[in-house]
Amino acid sequence: MEKRGAPPAAPPRGPVLHIVVVGFHHKKGCQVEFSYPPLKPGEGHDSHSLPEEWKYLPFLALPDGAHNYQEDTVFFHLPPRCGDRTTVYGVSCYRQIEAKALKVRQADITRETVQKSVCVLSQLPLYGLLQAKLQLITHAYFEEKDFSQISILKELYDHMNSSLSSTLLEGSQVYLGLSPRDLVLHFRHKVGVLFQIHKAQLLFCGVLFYISPVNRLVGALMTVLSLFPGMIEHGLTDCSQYRPRKSISEDAGLQENTPRLDDYVSLSAADTSNTNLGMGKGGRKMAGNHSLEGQKANVPFSQSEKTCNGTQSSNDTVQRLKVPSRTSPASSESDWETLDPSVLEESNLKEERENTASEQAENLLSEGMSSESLPITVQPQANAGHTVLVPGLISGLEEDQYGMPLAIFTKGYLCLPYMALQQHHLLSDVTVRGFVAGATNILFRQQKHLSDAIVEIEDAHVQIHDPELRKILNPTTADLRFADYLVKHVTENRDDVFLDGTGWEGGDEWIRAQFSAYLHALLAAVLQPDNEKILSDFGTAFVAAWKNTHNYRVWNSNKHPALAEVNSSHPFQGQYSVSDVKLRLSHSVQNSERGKKIGNVMVSTSRNVVQTGKAVGQSVGGAFTSAKSAMSSWFSTFTQSTQSLGD
Repeated sequence: MEKRGAPPAAPPRGPVLHIVVVGFHHKKGCQVEFSYPPLKPGEGHDSHSLPEEWKYLPFLALPDGAHNYQEDTVFFHLPPRCGDRTTVYGVSCYRQIEAKALKVRQADITRETVQKSVCVLSQLPLYGLLQAKLQLITHAYFEEKDFSQISILKELYDHMNSSLSSTLLEGSQVYLGLSPRDLVLHFRHKVGVLFQIHKAQLLFCGVLFYISPVNRLVGALMTVLSLFPGMIEHGLTDCSQYRPRKSISEDAGLQENTPRLDDYVSLSAADTSNTNLGMGKGGRKMAGNHSLEGQKANVPFSQSEKTCNGTQSSNDTVQRLKVPSRTSPASSESDWETLDPSVLEESNLKEERENTASEQAENLLSEGMSSESLPITVQPQANAGHTVLVPGLISGLEEDQYGMPLAIFTKGYLCLPYMALQQHHLLSDVTVRGFVAGATNILFRQQKHLSDAIVEIEDAHVQIHDPELRKILNPTTADLRFADYLVKHVTENRDDVFLDGTGWEGGDEWIRAQFSAYLHALLAAVLQPDNEKILSDFGTAFVAAWKNTHNYRVWNSNKHPALAEVNSSHPFQGQYSVSDVKLRLSHSVQNSERGKKIGNVMVSTSRNVVQTGKAVGQSVGGAFTSAKSAMSSWFSTFTQSTQSLGD
């Protein structure tokens, strides 16, 4: 079999960019041991050299704490390299083997076990499909017991590039391994937290997922994203635009030269009067995406510019946005991409869009419109068995007739399915608007001030640090009905192991269809006049905050007539009933600190009841007193929240 040697001519480029082997060296730590084609032109296959943009690759492919598991799988995202525009999607399969089992043992192997990962770097987000192929090859590679045998890795590269294409994004294989059904079965009656996570992402919050091992982490995170229509297929192309930190000294210098947060942003009086949502723990002022970090990431500027175009406030004074002294990854943005929502509503921009739409309509009638043109208005498409996509003029994403996927992971809002400890600084980077990230290291979870919400996957619980943000993200009664509906349909008829999960209703695609209908109804509702009553089912405070976000303004800048055919009401609207009180009570008990205390008191009481004689009389009395106190305090809070929801 072929061994390592001088690289041949570079193979033709396909959807798979590189096959990489990452190993753990007892002195050097994680490092690249093999890459095909070489990661840097002119280097050999066994070069340890890395492109600056991908300096975190070894730590992503060989995750922290991997030695605790025999094997694991990682999904990760890398920023585009110079000249490229889209995210690089990485899948890594990790294994370890005893050193004594190797047929050929290199001199630098000094430990009892050898830990390596085989990675695929792809231009297509086919996570599960890449994982399935990679697991087989990784197993075969380790079975050789001689890591110098690399021909199987080159064959994998050729096979993947010949068998994978962008057409796979149109089918169900893009969701392979991402099961919303399993997620609902795990969350059960806590599935209402999925709505909190969805709303947090729409508001550009910093959301951190936490669990170990990594395969459970990335699986849950990407499954949640798959509930957004088109997000996996076309919504992540700009989700990893960050600049790696070169050194600690450089970072310290940048911090010294960076203006204070108060100097960075000045909002118009109209914005500040409508924005009183409080201060998040992470230093983000939560007002839709009007967080300080989000605003800094959004400002278009060049080195010669000192201020951006201001907005006219109610007292006829112009307040301007101060520009940071260093460029961000999005420094080439056009002038429309700014912090102030009024920029997208300026009359000249509206007239330009209307004129463009009129010209396209005339061309359509007279000459016919080519399939490669860029219409502003997305026309409803007949159901031909597949979704018709057009490039969004503003978002840059491939959009369907409803404007999905929404432009969430753009302009500095990151999606990092797995985040290495070496990337920790990104959570407080001034060029990062927000993030949806996964971590297995407890240090991420302990530093709560760096995120707005922490999703504890094991406990099916979401910690939202800011009380005002918690109110905004709280699921409505209609949302809780929806969650209860999902749980009942997924959990019923599970006695037959052969039919479990194989039917349409309650299956993975069915669950995605329900969330798709929910989001379409939300989009249709915001377009309706006098829609206060309709929007209350989605959460009035949430919708008000969402309308201030970048992704809403981008979506709303286009017209989507297909939504005229969508029912603009919440799928589970209706009058309040006793069952709604039960749902609210259950959600509040399971997802609040006071509710947890009540649960702990009840567990303590049950434990005392099974004890003998005097212990029962003494302990139960104290336990019930504690329970009464906790229940009284919690119920008063619950009553207030219920009244506010009713109002």
